[in-house]
Amino acid sequence: MIEQSVIRLSQALIARKSLLATAESCTGGLVAGSATAIAGSSSWFDQGWITYSNAAKQAQLGVTTETLKAYGAVSEQTAGEMATGVLTKAPKASLAIAITGIAGPGGGSPGKPVGFVCFGFGLRKTDGALSIRTVSKVFDGDRSAVREASVKFALDTAYDCFSEATQQHPG
Repeated sequence: MIEQSVIRLSQALIARKSLLATAESCTGGLVAGSATAIAGSSSWFDQGWITYSNAAKQAQLGVTTETLKAYGAVSEQTAGEMATGVLTKAPKASLAIAITGIAGPGGGSPGKPVGFVCFGFGLRKTDGALSIRTVSKVFDGDRSAVREASVKFALDTAYDCFSEATQQHPG
């Protein structure tokens, strides 16, 4: 199922001569790994970061101390800053996927249970401006199931965001 999602996204990116870049925390590089598992991915996949610690999110992607203190590492605000950081650090990329979450089995809290994952999707518009969307989901299952569901959701949502943006601005 993930492979179909990757292929669909890759075809959309290739058709628009666009590149994807990623930043992952709880998925530990699984999105980038699923992309590079496809032969020819260098034509549409630029680069990825695994920023598991807060320090890595700050140093590599520019997530602010203020955001981490106010909202936590697992928040839409952090995911949005991660996506912005990806497009800032990867200037050739048109599309960014950022993921941060609680895959379990521990680490959950009443407001952020195990399976709670935040996503940031970044698009670089033709004028260079960045558009960032965030969303949170709660996935059921063990650590492996949460991570797999997160990857599939990220790929499918990135495809939807990219397709919608390119239909609105076909240039």
